Amino acid sequence: MAIGKDGRTGFDNDKYKKLQSEKIKERIERFGGKLYLEFGGKLYDDYHASRVLPGFEPDSKMKMLLELKDQAEIIVVINSGDIEKNKKRSDIGITYDADVLRLIDVFRHFGLYVGGVVITFFENQPAAVSFQEKLESLGVKVYRHYAIPGYPSDVERIVSEEGYGKNEFIETERPLAVVTAPGPGSGKMAVCLSQVYNELKRGVRAGYAKFETFPVWNLPLRHPVNIAYEAATTDLADVNMIDPFHLEAYGTTAVNYNRDVEIFPVLTAIFEKIYGTCPYKSPTDMGVNMAGFCITNDEAVREAANQEIIRRYYGALRSIREGNAPPDLIYKHELQMKQAGLSTADRPVVAAALAKAKETGAPATAIQLADGRIITGKTSNLLGATSACLVNALKALAGIDDSLHLLSPNVITPIQHLKIEHLGNHNPRLHTDEVLIALSVCGVSSPEAERAVDMLDRLHGCDCHSTVILSQVDENLLRKIGVHLTTEPVYQTKKLYHK
Repeated sequence: MAIGKDGRTGFDNDKYKKLQSEKIKERIERFGGKLYLEFGGKLYDDYHASRVLPGFEPDSKMKMLLELKDQAEIIVVINSGDIEKNKKRSDIGITYDADVLRLIDVFRHFGLYVGGVVITFFENQPAAVSFQEKLESLGVKVYRHYAIPGYPSDVERIVSEEGYGKNEFIETERPLAVVTAPGPGSGKMAVCLSQVYNELKRGVRAGYAKFETFPVWNLPLRHPVNIAYEAATTDLADVNMIDPFHLEAYGTTAVNYNRDVEIFPVLTAIFEKIYGTCPYKSPTDMGVNMAGFCITNDEAVREAANQEIIRRYYGALRSIREGNAPPDLIYKHELQMKQAGLSTADRPVVAAALAKAKETGAPATAIQLADGRIITGKTSNLLGATSACLVNALKALAGIDDSLHLLSPNVITPIQHLKIEHLGNHNPRLHTDEVLIALSVCGVSSPEAERAVDMLDRLHGCDCHSTVILSQVDENLLRKIGVHLTTEPVYQTKKLYHK
């Protein structure tokens, strides 16, 4: 479970599972027993939600869905363009097509039925065709959906045999069809509405609803949780706004985002053409999200969300440095920081890491423990800064004197010899994964080293900052143990190629 500063939580996970499953059941009944539910964000391992809502578990939505296990089936959607571009999930570092396979495995592990995969915007792209063949060879049903000329404004074409009618009909079996995807821009909404259209042709009046955790519709527009959502979707140009349709219909303020607000008149026209009338008065009406009712400590949630806003700012700086984002992206993040009243000074590990780097003249790393203590690590002949910081943090958590050396030269030297003499590395310093292995080996004969390794779980949720961009090995390790990393947009060397 993600926790906030000083171990505080701000979200009631059990209440969330109960309220959310009840709300979805109500919506299924409202439409007579068949609902297509568009799942925005991550259905499984929603790390963004767990970071900004301390107490929210990354698999909370999955556990909630298990309350509806016998009624639900999963449809996974992927955009052909994302397959072609090898688009990656930044949080776990794998491509969207690989994540489709991973998600199917996860859903099946939990006992959820996966009805198939929809490849959207299909135009016979070689990579998309290859992926379909791979899925089918694994026994997964695959459906093709196509781009519709004039979408989303040409309603006459969209709601016709030349629009939704051209898409392959997904044979669903259960009352609740959950439509999810590895990431945004997949075409989930179009898949849902296409199914609603094609179900009606077959005599079934199916419904549509949307499950977006963010923005949280019943929090203030500029609440840090909602600003953090904007920061997470800056590359999609998402902007939170008051839902004008909801305000007009009910006289109540609700927060939504620009894409849903802008598309609602079109959706209304589509619904009217399919059903004869629109079942919703506002884009907020379409949603079933109950997260806002489960916040128990607003201060803890605000604190956690503010840190996420700063992390996203550093993430944008790095993406620009790596050539993966346009330079003007940073201006949007700077505006979000300003709206939240934040600066980099509000992330204590930044100043600590920079100070240590200035003191030593070499890269440095800092970690802030749950109790507020900041532990630093410097670059040495034996360890990189992040490896040193990791060891120092574990020692601090275990109450081991900082002057005590946990890593035996008898263990470190053979590892360095292996790296340089046999594996072709030029840098003898141990990476974080190598340090943990070395600590584990030393733990056989050293109670202190064993105690330090046992502290690893207590680093989960801690903030960390490096003065240089880390190797993929170190980043992956920190991600696995749940450390929230930011880095300066600087490489350690002046090489053109960085692994």
